[in-house]
Amino acid sequence: MRHADATHIRPEGVSPHALGNDVLLHELEQLHRTRHETFLYGSEEALKRHTLRTGQLEAEYLHRFPGRLVTAGRTRAGARAREAAARVESLPE
Repeated sequence: MRHADATHIRPEGVSPHALGNDVLLHELEQLHRTRHETFLYGSEEALKRHTLRTGQLEAEYLHRFPGRLVTAGRTRAGARAREAAARVESLPE
């Protein structure tokens, strides 16, 4: 059975451009949730498809939300600050 609007459906799935924001985010969450299992137990082809689809959806998300919230702790500067704080805490008093 074919989808009624199959113009943007590919063998890899619906084009990332055609997904609504909520569906795009949901699909990304599902891919990130299943990544580890696919990496450990999936076939080579499954891993390639998973990697390709994740890249496509992530690129679309970044295109739509270039000014997305970036948590300071998830930057290099934030990581260095955490490391410095850990070193200070580990010093004997």
